[in-house]
Amino acid sequence: MPISSRLTPRGFGQRNFDKVETWVFDLDNTLYPHHLLWQQIDDRIRSYVAEFLKVSKDEAFRVQKDYYKRYGTTMRGLMTEHGLKPDDYLEYVHQIDHSPLEPNPALGAALSSLPGRKLILTNGTRKHADAIMRRLEIYQHFEDVFDIVAAELEPKPSAKTYERFLERHDVDPAKAAMFEDLARNLEAPHALGMTTVLVVPAGTREVFREDWELEGRDDPHVDHVIDDLSGFLDRIMLRRG
Repeated sequence: MPISSRLTPRGFGQRNFDKVETWVFDLDNTLYPHHLLWQQIDDRIRSYVAEFLKVSKDEAFRVQKDYYKRYGTTMRGLMTEHGLKPDDYLEYVHQIDHSPLEPNPALGAALSSLPGRKLILTNGTRKHADAIMRRLEIYQHFEDVFDIVAAELEPKPSAKTYERFLERHDVDPAKAAMFEDLARNLEAPHALGMTTVLVVPAGTREVFREDWELEGRDDPHVDHVIDDLSGFLDRIMLRRG
């Protein structure tokens, strides 16, 4: 299926946004193209794994990617397989330079026009999310951030993470939409009743995506696939009038 910023649902039975009152956004590679920061984070994760496990950088890279795929985050894999205490890890891997990000007034305007609540649900930390939002100048549009600590260190795609999020913020999933860059992370929110949007920014494959990360676009739990978040949000508001 071609990627599009059109509002038209993919097919019969796909959910729309007519009743959406709560707008939930992943952070990295959803609110901004992750290639602007990912190499820094990727390198720091690899360095941490190499030091923690006392292995070569090549072996650390293999472990890093394997755990990310199997556990949702490298951190969760290290916790499960090796008893990692997460505080130092989270602080270390997010010590990056956020200056490559620039303000995004189009996104800010689109978020401002959405009726209802706006929340972030991320496998990263609140500190990282705050830095991103301030660089993009969209901080004022969000009510709160539900981060990996709020999720009790259990990352997406775990269904428990979404259930904790919905309970903490008193969100009715039938009146909520989830925007996310990994199709597998939309399965649980769709099952809970949320309208789901897969965000695939242009050029991500060439920069850092693995094949499995690009799978699932045609799965029934993905209601919409887009490559232009701001434009798509504008189209939603045009349709809602």
